[in-house]
Order: sequence, then C-alpha cells, then structure tokens
Amino acid sequence: MSIASLVKELRTRTGAGMMDCKKALEACNQDIDSAIDWLRENGIAKAAKKDNRIAAEGLTKVVIDGNNAIIFELNAETDFVAKNAEFLNLLELIGNGLVNSKCKSIEEALAYKINEDTLETIIQQATAKIGEKITFRRFVIIEKNNDEIFASYSHMGGKISSLVLANGNDEIALKNIAMHIAASNPMYLNESEVDSSVLEKERDMLTKEALAEGKPANIVEKMIIGRIKKYLKEICLMDQMFVIDTDKTVAQFAISSSLEIKSFTRFEVGEGIEKVEVDFAAEVAEIVGK
Repeated sequence: MSIASLVKELRTRTGAGMMDCKKALEACNQDIDSAIDWLRENGIAKAAKKDNRIAAEGLTKVVIDGNNAIIFELNAETDFVAKNAEFLNLLELIGNGLVNSKCKSIEEALAYKINEDTLETIIQQATAKIGEKITFRRFVIIEKNNDEIFASYSHMGGKISSLVLANGNDEIALKNIAMHIAASNPMYLNESEVDSSVLEKERDMLTKEALAEGKPANIVEKMIIGRIKKYLKEICLMDQMFVIDTDKTVAQFAISSSLEIKSFTRFEVGEGIEKVEVDFAAEVAEIVGK
C-alpha cells in the first residue's frame, strides 16, 4: 500500500490531520496499528475525536507588530475553558506566531509552523490537554505602509475585537474609532462598499412592510427612499453617529482628527455559529433516574 493510501486510512480511522498521520507512519515504519497508538500517546487521536463537537465560545484577539497586525478568533466549547491559562497562552502563541506570516487562508495558517510544530498540531495538542474542542475559526492579517497607523479595541475581555487602519498620526482618536466599531458593529466602511444586491433585498423587504401597513403605492416609493438612507447610515461606519460625541458622524470626527479611515475588521465570538443549547439539569436528572 502506498504512503498516500496509508495516510488516508489512518486519517479515516483516527480523524487526525494529514501531516500528523504522515509523521506517525514514519515514526512507526508505516505500521497503521502502531501509528494509531502513536497518535493516541501524543494526544492527537483523542483530540480528533472531538471534531464533531461545536465550539462556539472563546475569544478574539488583535496583535500589532510594527507594520503588521492580525485579528483572529479562537473557539472553545465552553466559556469556562476560554478563561483558563492554557487557552489564554494558546491565544498569545497564535497571535504572536502568525502576525508576521503571509497566510491568506485557514488551511495555510494551520499548516504554518510556530516553534517547530504546525498550528494544526499545536491546536490538537491543546485540545487533548484542555479536554475540549479548540478551533481556530478565522483571521485577517493586514500590512500597513509607514505613513499609516493601526488601532484596536477589545471589549468584554476579548468577546469582541476591532482593528482599524488609517492615514494620519492621531492614535488616540483612531483608538476611539476602534471603540466605536466594537460598540456599533458597522458592516461597511461607506456606501460605495455596499453591494447592490444587499440594497435590493432591503428595499424589497421595506416595500413589503410598507404595503402591509396599508400605505398607498405612490407614498410607499417615497417612504422607501428615506428608509434606505436611514438603513445606510446604520450599516456604514462613516455615516454612523459617533458613540463618544453623538453630535458628529464618524466621518466628521475622523476629519477633525486628520484621519482617513482605510479599512476595519470587527470579530465577535461565535457570530454565525449555531449553538447547541444544553439542559444540564435534565441531563443530571436522566443520569440519576438511571
């Protein structure tokens, strides 16, 4: 059997990553049973068995190093684990290890070596040690020019993080905009970034709502124009009212601080993940009943 076939079979039987299976087979002279034991002894097979669990808790983090910055999300199954020292150390290791990498995708990041091990192996080892599924869910790495600045903000200990890039030199003002982004959750930088399909969907929804209210068709058309403008102000960063000074928009505050906002990223833990609600009381009652 070829090494590729052996790796495939070992992955099927253990759920371990491709590189770990290859390493195990090399260490065990391509004997699959011995390789399974090797993976178990190294905590990798144990970690792989947790892959079908949902990890929707965790933390986000921003690391800035010179002209490079990374914002990422690392998940665990419970909020309790997300607060322990092992998880926090892993968070630091990943941020510092990836910030200066050129990784563009999760696949590239998981294959990237940090302290001689791939990130995938490091996470599998952490999963085995901590006892919960750990998932490196998403990340963005940004490289800035020398005349640009970064600012970031972390809310609720990392439940929400924001990273913003701008031309200018007022780091305090930019930090305040990063705080605004964390609080107000804009979807786009400005109107020019909003996809026409998003506006069309919103327009269709607003039209149906207005007609359901019994408004005449000619009135509805005028209403929709106003409501679309209001919607754009809610979702576009530069048009939002600035949380620290609600007499100004973010754009007005940026101009007064000699800042030109180039881009921003905001991550909130677990957004978009369907969480499984567990009734622990019912589970305990069932166990006791048995």
